[in-house]
Amino acid sequence: MNDYSIKVNNLDHFFIGDDTKRTEALKDISFAVQPGEFAAILGPSGCGKSTLLRILAGMIKPTRGKIEFADGNPGLQNSELAMIFQSFAIFPWLNIYENVEFGLKMKNLPATERMKKVEEHIKEISLSGFEKTYPKDLSGGMKQRVGIARALAVEPKILFMDEPFSSLDAFTAHELRQDVLKIWLRDKTTILMVTHLVDEAVEMADRVLVMTPRPGRIEAIVPIDLPRPRNRRSQEFFNLVDKIMDIVKV
Repeated sequence: MNDYSIKVNNLDHFFIGDDTKRTEALKDISFAVQPGEFAAILGPSGCGKSTLLRILAGMIKPTRGKIEFADGNPGLQNSELAMIFQSFAIFPWLNIYENVEFGLKMKNLPATERMKKVEEHIKEISLSGFEKTYPKDLSGGMKQRVGIARALAVEPKILFMDEPFSSLDAFTAHELRQDVLKIWLRDKTTILMVTHLVDEAVEMADRVLVMTPRPGRIEAIVPIDLPRPRNRRSQEFFNLVDKIMDIVKV
């Protein structure tokens, strides 16, 4: 068995603007994410965090470099990956039940199996009673719950999350972080999350990959060896936040 779910080797990426000017976004990125690990990518605005995540998810082709997955293939099937976006990326013409069911339909699961999984994840993410509600009638927090439930329902091998809580109020973000952690601790899906909040990374991740300003490089990889559930008010928690803040400032 491989000791990684994702391995990135010497990845570079640059964009060509309308004026044909080359902008280097990522430079010499190398790291590995272990099976069942919760890893966070952290760095200043514009450092290429989201670009890196989209490259790993197969949404952008890198300029150079190699990405390996645990099965030895250069990429996984779409059905083995899931993505949770910052911007409530759910279908406005589908109700909650239909949104959560969408990925399962794409996998051609039988109707009875789809129903079981949809009902399970709707309940787990606190959406029970809203199955027939459409996105236009939902708060931001409820919309993000739908996106999370839809991503988890397909039982992906790897879950990518791009600042999934940044558009939410503090109370809703806290609740959703706890829901995601509860499900991850049970299922041990490999998760790679982009965040700009140091305390969020320390609360959720096993390791934090700290990036430099553009072009983004991996400045440091910081293990978070705190027991779970984590006490955000402990001195050990504050010490790790300070340590990472010092790296980001470099």
